[in-house]
Amino acid sequence: MFEIVAIVISFFFAMNIGASGAAASMGVAYGSGAILRPRNALILCAIGVILGAVIGGGEVVKTISSGIIPPSLMSIKIVVIILFSATFSLFLANLLGIPLSTSEVTVGSVVGIGIAYQTLYVNNLLWIVMFWVIVPIVAFVIAFIFIKVFHSLKLSEKYSFQGKVITYLLVFAGFFEAFSAGMNNVANAVGPLVSAGLMTVSNGTLYGGIFVALGALTLGRRVLETNGKKITSFSKIEGILISGTGATLVTIASIFGIPVPLTQITTSSILGIGIAKSGTNVLQQKIVKKMLMVWMISPLISLTMSYTLVKLFIETDLYTIIVLGSLLLATIGALYLMKVSKQERRVVHEEGGGI
Repeated sequence: MFEIVAIVISFFFAMNIGASGAAASMGVAYGSGAILRPRNALILCAIGVILGAVIGGGEVVKTISSGIIPPSLMSIKIVVIILFSATFSLFLANLLGIPLSTSEVTVGSVVGIGIAYQTLYVNNLLWIVMFWVIVPIVAFVIAFIFIKVFHSLKLSEKYSFQGKVITYLLVFAGFFEAFSAGMNNVANAVGPLVSAGLMTVSNGTLYGGIFVALGALTLGRRVLETNGKKITSFSKIEGILISGTGATLVTIASIFGIPVPLTQITTSSILGIGIAKSGTNVLQQKIVKKMLMVWMISPLISLTMSYTLVKLFIETDLYTIIVLGSLLLATIGALYLMKVSKQERRVVHEEGGGI
């Protein structure tokens, strides 16, 4: 029974990965007009995801399945908790309008299990978190330097006649980004299944890739349209830079078995381009705050949920549940008091006076 539940949740999670992160990989090519029909963009995305998962997804699967906590902890019930926590966290974030990274919520879920059982490969975890910090910075620096050099040498004028070549390169960059998403993100859905012995690494990457691709084909149209509209202000050269940089860095991380957030890497590239062209004025406070919030909240939500579910349903540790519930209420109360305090200060400022 639990085996079937785990597999169903895993494949549902995989389809959601395809509908969000994977489908977004072709957004630059579609939005710039390099690919005219959305169906063609999603088909290319699906092919790239499956190839990436089958050819190079095994290392990240091994990290998710056995590189963060001991494989001996991965019972069927624990796998269900990990997958449910990651999936529910993404669903909750969608309701709140917060885009979370599938890699971060999956790692967070696994870490929550490790904390609950006080068994965690801390060195491996620190290595993963280091990649989460360094890789987006590298993406930012590459984009910034490239755009500065490109515009200072006026290369856009010299190569403006090579329109078809640029278009083909942009399509390839989008396909490469989908390939890298398959290498890295499919493991988030099937890694726990592999650790519990429900699938082999090769079967997991194949079936996971198929369901991620299926999610992109059936549910990815809206994300593709949204990303396409958002990136139309970028030139095709800049689009190649965004997709190519993200795909290259994610592929390198995948070779080392490190699950990384493609969304943050892409955002960092966009910021690098924006600052290189328009200066620091492009750094709107809301954008920076949203990025930081995503990076911090993504793993913490699923970590807390998986930890709580272990304490509630497996260890029946009611004392821990009471503490967590009290902490949640205290947090909600503190946020409410901060909101009320801000409103009172605004009223005093607008109407004058005070105590």
